[in-house]
Amino acid sequence: MARAIGRVAIVGLGLIGSSVARAIKAKLPDVAVTGHDADPDVRAEARALGFCDAVSDDAAEAVEGADLVILAVPVGRMADAAAAIAPGLSAHAIISDVGSSKAGVGAALRAALPGHVVVPAHPVAGTENSGPAAGFATLFDGRWCIVTPAPDAPADAVAAVTGLWQALGAKVETMDAAHHDMVLAVTSHLPHLIAYTIVGTASELEEVTESEVIKYSAGGFRDFTRIAASDPVMWRDVFLANRDAVLATLQRFNEDLTALQQAIRRGDGDRLEDWFTRTRAIRRSIIEQGQDDAAPDFGRKH
Repeated sequence: MARAIGRVAIVGLGLIGSSVARAIKAKLPDVAVTGHDADPDVRAEARALGFCDAVSDDAAEAVEGADLVILAVPVGRMADAAAAIAPGLSAHAIISDVGSSKAGVGAALRAALPGHVVVPAHPVAGTENSGPAAGFATLFDGRWCIVTPAPDAPADAVAAVTGLWQALGAKVETMDAAHHDMVLAVTSHLPHLIAYTIVGTASELEEVTESEVIKYSAGGFRDFTRIAASDPVMWRDVFLANRDAVLATLQRFNEDLTALQQAIRRGDGDRLEDWFTRTRAIRRSIIEQGQDDAAPDFGRKH
């Protein structure tokens, strides 16, 4: 049986934190939501937008009386955020987060908050936008949230975190933290690293001016720029926090890229067509599982 959640505190009121708050107010109207952000400008904007019942200037004050505390800060700041909330935590409070790397975050939170229950989570959802105004209540609808509790985490606390995300519209999977980090290195972290690299390389090519890159931006490059527009601080911390899995995946990617390079050099059209046919099937599988839109041109409005 899940623990009852009557009050949620959210620390970090950017895209994900503000979306969690909005989703709770829309779908769990009886649950009180308090918030805090280290940036006073963000706090002021959050108050003006009104998606929390109260926004506190002090992190410890924001979490007082909370049954569940969700840390929605960059993964590199998790330990600092945990230390800041520690004085205000109730003994029964569950501590969770929304970071996209889990093994290091879980260890950092448990070390910073000994004696408290920690149940890490990762909603696999987001946009290239950031800040309180970027959030929306339906961000998690039909998306996955991966929960990575330690083996000794209380079952009722895990059930409470799982139940909250399900109530917010997400599909929930429980996973070992290290396995999560390898999966996300493939599905999220490596694509972002590639996008940052491609966009950066294109901007530096001496043969192509910046204006030409923008003016003649074709669909492929345009889609990479959307990914590369993601929050630079958040992604800096993600790559550093999940470096082992990212480096292992990057090594495999480099090997595959070399194989494709050789096929192009040798004129091996059969090798290229076979590769592209297999990857096209993956795209179709993603659509079949409801994780993207099959509309022409990726659902863009013209």
